[in-house]
Amino acid sequence: MHREYPSLPATRCGNTVFNWGKRTYVMGIINVSPDSFSGDGLCSFDSAIAQAKRFIDQGADIIDVGGESTRPDSQPVSAEEETARVVPVIEALSREICVPISIDTYKSAVARCAVKAGAGMINDVWGLKKSPELAEIAAEAKIPIIITSNQRDEPCRDIMSAVIFDLEDKIRLAENSGVKPENIIIDPGIGFGKTLEQNLEIVRRLAELKLLGKPILLGTSRKSLIGKVLDLPPEQRLEGTAATVAIGIANGTDIIRVHDVEQMVRVCRMSDAIIRRKE
Repeated sequence: MHREYPSLPATRCGNTVFNWGKRTYVMGIINVSPDSFSGDGLCSFDSAIAQAKRFIDQGADIIDVGGESTRPDSQPVSAEEETARVVPVIEALSREICVPISIDTYKSAVARCAVKAGAGMINDVWGLKKSPELAEIAAEAKIPIIITSNQRDEPCRDIMSAVIFDLEDKIRLAENSGVKPENIIIDPGIGFGKTLEQNLEIVRRLAELKLLGKPILLGTSRKSLIGKVLDLPPEQRLEGTAATVAIGIANGTDIIRVHDVEQMVRVCRMSDAIIRRKE
């Protein structure tokens, strides 16, 4: 059954306007780090630029640049090292591409440099828990911020209640810091401190997040929930990712964050044709 969700105000990011509910937007992942969990880490400037341009040709709406792996056992990177990895890529891309660039970081120092270099969106996988100042940076720059519900430091049993409570709290924090309501995007944080069953439950009950009145980003691409269900390594999780993307769209997802842009753009178009009644 097609669900009708309340309309959301559009979000502007640079010269791009995201009209939520019209279609699903695709964020392509550029990992400028050698230890990405998915095996797609790009260690050279040229390979990162080429990957971003390839993603745009394949239909990506946003390019998300990150300089530190988010896998649970990864070693933290200093703000200086992370900045050195991402800023040259963002500077080059901001001159050469026409879609918004997002900086994937939880460090305020990195975010400030990235925004100055041309990033038009902040993607905080710690949801303002590590650096509440990220909301202030987004407010000052008048750019969108993605707030992720991360349970790595506080595992819980009732996952949907925990995610909703966490996101409500951080939405208030962002708005109190001056971020415009239409510039807040939420992410339930698949894989961040959650069990397999909790991750599956979130995808299944994703529509409940609509009560928060914000666009929803879903990041399941190649993640461990797919590997555990299908017993497959990251590079063989394409079909599992496609299943979670399609179900996510049926449950109200507005943006998907993916490694395999070309294939997931097709999944989005087909899912939108069914769910959003688009040709």
